[in-house]
Amino acid sequence: MAEPPVIQVENLRKYYGSVRAVDGISFDIARGTTCALLGGNGAGKTTTIAMLLGLLLPSSGRIHILGEEVPRHHHRVLPRMNFSSPYVDLPQRLTVAENLTVYARLYGVPRVRERLAALGRDLDIDAFFQRPYGSLSAGQKTRVALAKALLNEPEILLLDEPTASLDPDTADRMRGILTDYQRRGGATLLLASHNMSEVERLCDQVIMLRTGCIVASGAPRELIRRYGRKDMEEVFLDIARGIQSGEVIE
Repeated sequence: MAEPPVIQVENLRKYYGSVRAVDGISFDIARGTTCALLGGNGAGKTTTIAMLLGLLLPSSGRIHILGEEVPRHHHRVLPRMNFSSPYVDLPQRLTVAENLTVYARLYGVPRVRERLAALGRDLDIDAFFQRPYGSLSAGQKTRVALAKALLNEPEILLLDEPTASLDPDTADRMRGILTDYQRRGGATLLLASHNMSEVERLCDQVIMLRTGCIVASGAPRELIRRYGRKDMEEVFLDIARGIQSGEVIE
């Protein structure tokens, strides 16, 4: 029998008064795959991720992660998940090592020093372990955020712009690290990104949002063929602007 999806979302909604931030979306994500949640600003990506993490209560709908209902039982799955965003800062005055040590202990990571040393090498951040987090560049903070997200070796990793502010060489190495991590442990990745070449390289599945609704989904190559475009960048522009074969998507 086929293994059930590790993330199942059914008719999920989040309203703020008359504003429909997320408006009845449904999708499944299979174990060991990488899925991109795409859309322009205000499409509902961040709200959806926040509900998956149990940080926001849905207005209606159902979420199941690793077989558990969220947010009702999110405490059962949070230790098996993690999240990274360059837009969520860590304590500024603590050093990188102090920040990562605090989170490692919160996550119950065994052999903390060994785990930090491994991440320092893999993500090339050990050179500034003793620097205050607030003194880092944007790109350095992005790498530290990814290190924090990998501390507990999560089965599900939610990534918001995982290579934001990184130069092309470093971004390419980070994508390689994520791919290797997934291959070693069969992790499931859900990422929000505006880097369409990154989406084409990493993702098995794409979910396109516009004004809180899913307007397209499928593998990157399938969407490129469907829209008759040369790459995901052009597909993204079509969908963000409400264009499908010359028509507005409803």
